[in-house]
Amino acid sequence: MVIEMNQRGAPGIRGRLGELCYSSGLLHSLQRVRSWWQRDLRILAYHRVMPIPDPATYEFDMELISTPPEEFREQMRRLKKYFRPMRLTDIVAALDAGEALPPDTVAVTFDDGYDDNYRIAAPILDEVGVPATFFVSTGHIDSGEPYSYDWLVHMILLTKAPRLVLPELGIDVPLPDDRLLRRRIAGNVLLRMKWLDAHGQSSMTERLEQEWNMPSASARPVDCRPMTWDQAREMEAAGLEFGSHGVHHRMLARLPVEEMEAEILASKRTLDRELRNPAVLMSYPVGGDRAWNEAVIDATRKAGFQLACSYICGTNPEPSENRYSLYRLPVEANMGPGWFAAMLALPQLMSYPTAAHEAHGPQEQACSP
Repeated sequence: MVIEMNQRGAPGIRGRLGELCYSSGLLHSLQRVRSWWQRDLRILAYHRVMPIPDPATYEFDMELISTPPEEFREQMRRLKKYFRPMRLTDIVAALDAGEALPPDTVAVTFDDGYDDNYRIAAPILDEVGVPATFFVSTGHIDSGEPYSYDWLVHMILLTKAPRLVLPELGIDVPLPDDRLLRRRIAGNVLLRMKWLDAHGQSSMTERLEQEWNMPSASARPVDCRPMTWDQAREMEAAGLEFGSHGVHHRMLARLPVEEMEAEILASKRTLDRELRNPAVLMSYPVGGDRAWNEAVIDATRKAGFQLACSYICGTNPEPSENRYSLYRLPVEANMGPGWFAAMLALPQLMSYPTAAHEAHGPQEQACSP
């Protein structure tokens, strides 16, 4: 079962304002005026493109679904018509040459490496003629195992256990029968667990797998499946490009320094081995202000990467100054055509803000992978 578009939740003030700007017919004119006085690099961030399933029955993380296929097609058509879509490697070349980017330059990126990127997103990109970069976690492409955060949501949604007990997070709550209530609990767990170090996150998830007898190592669920290297090679041959998203999708700044450096280098070596073009692009897994730091940037540069993306919301007025921590504009499933168009044209007004994290953890994070 697939839910109707009008059931996907209220868009809030940004969505309503975006629809108003879009329906006024003035959006393109406002965009042109803006491009005269501000030339900033926009980078769109997607995770999954797939039909929006019923949250009451779907067994994985709804928040990773960026947009359904038909809306993605329309988004790419708008991008092609009104903006200058560019490959990130071409942006690297321009930065290296000291050249200014064209007005309204936009890059399209995907994180993680789900197989719907191959099955659904890539054919649409080819049809419309828009380039894109896919940041993949190489360990998951190697093994075919589901991504750990998504698998954790899956376990919380399906476990028969009566309670969720996570002493690592100070959580001990009953698990209701209602799937939607369980989704709220899972979302809270994902938010809070990212304050643990990377090993603490992994050990917590592995403990639940053992206690609930739900091992990810033997699971190959259709709805949470990484692409394969053969699929990635086919995409690359069609003109799409690939970059690193780590090996195991772990928060790099939460790893011991030597292990972090090894993970970055291992991801590059795997990409260089499996694909034709050298890997020069990185996207930090999770990508918020806890996920990368100066040590991560230094290791990324030393490994041979020439540009890196964060998951902090925003545009890049001077991309040469933060080429190893570029901001992006996340695309969310509740964005209608008007909101998406307004976000592209007026990103400072229409995109999600990223909350800075306090020492004792966030209250809420609007822009979160």
